[in-house]
Amino acid sequence: MRIARFSVREGSPAAGSVSFGVVEGDAAQPDSLVVHALAGHPFGQPQPTGETYRMQEVRLLAPMLPNKIVAVGRNYAAHAAELGNEVPDVPLTFFKPSTSVIGPTESIAYPPFSTDVQHEAELAVVIGRMCREVPLERVPEVILGYTCANDVTARDVQQREGQWARAKGFDTSCPLGPWIETELDPSDLAITCTVNGELRQTGRTSLMVRSIAELIVHISEAMTLLPGDVVLTGTPAGVGPIHVGDEVAVSVEGIGTLANKVIKRG
Repeated sequence: MRIARFSVREGSPAAGSVSFGVVEGDAAQPDSLVVHALAGHPFGQPQPTGETYRMQEVRLLAPMLPNKIVAVGRNYAAHAAELGNEVPDVPLTFFKPSTSVIGPTESIAYPPFSTDVQHEAELAVVIGRMCREVPLERVPEVILGYTCANDVTARDVQQREGQWARAKGFDTSCPLGPWIETELDPSDLAITCTVNGELRQTGRTSLMVRSIAELIVHISEAMTLLPGDVVLTGTPAGVGPIHVGDEVAVSVEGIGTLANKVIKRG
């Protein structure tokens, strides 16, 4: 099941309303896609309202507005090596604030305090229920699904400041979308990133140093995860700069493509 969060465009009696919905159709043929609106949130047993929209009648938003985003650094050995880092002995975690989240139709605003902003294509995990100290064998029970993410990073700020709050937490630095795929085996999926159609990153989730289950166990040992929280699982090698005017597209096999323009912060 593909769960989206959307607003209805002008021209409909429901114009401006925001809902969750189930997306059906062939993602390779956007004109075939329809969205069946859900009542309330998608946790538990989603209830359809009976309202259906063609994709052209809605605007996709970030599929979730998380309470927190817990990200994992250096979870692909080749990416750690390309930046001159070792793979850490334990997962390296950090936070991105909820204010960093944007959806597939929004723009990445280049921050004025950086001259080296870079893309990082990632698989994101969306938590489906409140949980803490999750045993390894029960991790699948707490996952709602998966989406595409771009852990946009001000690399010069990251290197200069030593800690990553500003470098990875600035407004618009966490694009998510286009929707949440709930029926997916995440163990060996292709991840790619293109900039203006040029392939920059390519990798597979099977190359993660630590699996999704291991990451959830590690994170939930320290903190309670809430429904809608997002875990970013690391990026493959090939990160590089983006500039104002670029279009960055992150694709994850079995999910789809998340594309965002880069603009100058106004």
